[in-house]
Amino acid sequence: MIGRTSAPAWGFGRPALAPPGFGTTAGIGRLAFLPRTGPQRGPGRLAEARPSDEPGISGQLGSLEVRLARDARELREAQRLRFRVFYEEMSAVPNPVSALLRRDSDRFDRICDHLVVLDHDHRASLAIGAGPKVVGTYRMLRQEVADECFGFYTMNEFDISPLLACHREMRFLELGRSCVLASHRDKRTLELLWRGIHAYVRRHRIDVMIGCASLEGTRPAALAEPLSFLHHYASCPAGWEVRAQAERYVPMNILPKSKIDVKSALRSLPPLIKGYLRLGARFGDGAVIDRQFGTTDVFVLLRMSDIAERYVERFASSATGEAA
Repeated sequence: MIGRTSAPAWGFGRPALAPPGFGTTAGIGRLAFLPRTGPQRGPGRLAEARPSDEPGISGQLGSLEVRLARDARELREAQRLRFRVFYEEMSAVPNPVSALLRRDSDRFDRICDHLVVLDHDHRASLAIGAGPKVVGTYRMLRQEVADECFGFYTMNEFDISPLLACHREMRFLELGRSCVLASHRDKRTLELLWRGIHAYVRRHRIDVMIGCASLEGTRPAALAEPLSFLHHYASCPAGWEVRAQAERYVPMNILPKSKIDVKSALRSLPPLIKGYLRLGARFGDGAVIDRQFGTTDVFVLLRMSDIAERYVERFASSATGEAA
C-alpha cells in the first residue's frame, strides 16, 4: 500500500494510489509492501500468477476486473502502462532499452507478482484475439522471493537489513510501480486495486508493508516543510527504524519542530502520503534523491497491526465484492 508523487497529483512505489476514502488522485513512488508458501520464482523466470496459484485474489466492478497478471502478454501491457505514465506523462528519463520498447521494466519484474486492473470494454490493441486493456497496475514482491533472488527494490535507497533482522518472525511485502491510466483515475479503479492488495495481504498473511514514497522535485530545501513534518511527527517507532543508504542520505529535519506549520505541511504532502498517514504509516530517517524520476524519496513502513479497524473492514467488504 505504498508509491511516488508528481506534479499532476500523483505520491508509495512508482506512482501509487491513495486508498479509497483519501481521494481519487494517484501518488508517485515505489512503495513499494510476502508468503512463505506457494510457487517460487527464480531470477530467470518471468513472474506469472495463475488463478490456481492465488485463489480469491480477484474482483469485478462493472467492466473492470482486478487480478494478478497471468502471462507475459499481460505483464508487457502493465509495463507499457507504466512507461506511458512515468515517462510520457511525468518527468522520468528512460534508459535506451525502455525508450526503444516503450515499456518500463527492470529485473524485479521477473520475480514479482503484478496486480492488474483490466477493462473488458476496451481491447489492449486492434490485433485479433487481443485481451482486455490493462488500465491499472501494482507490483508486489514477497519476502521469501526477495530473499532467494536479489533482495527488495527498496534496498537500493534504504538500509532495511537491520529492520528485517530484528523482525524475522514477521512477513514483509514490498509494493511499487503503481499507476493508473489517466482516463481511469476514478473511485472504481482505486477500489479494485485496494481490494486486490487486501486480498493478497490476507492470502499471504502479511504483517508489514514497506516501500518508497516520493515527493516531486530534487531540491530538499524546496521540500523543507513536508520532509520536516514527516521527520518530527511521523518517524518510525523504536525498534523499527530505517535509514537512507549512507552515500545517498539527505537530512529530513531541515526545520525545527517549532517552525513547522502543521496545516501547511499537510497540504503540501502528496495525497498518497497523507493517505498512508491516516492508515498509520511511519517514515524512515533521511530521504534519497532519485534524479532519473525527478523525485525525493522517503521510506514508508506500514504495520498491519497499526491500521485502524474501520479501514480493515472497508477493504474486507470490498474484497467480498461489495462496491463502496
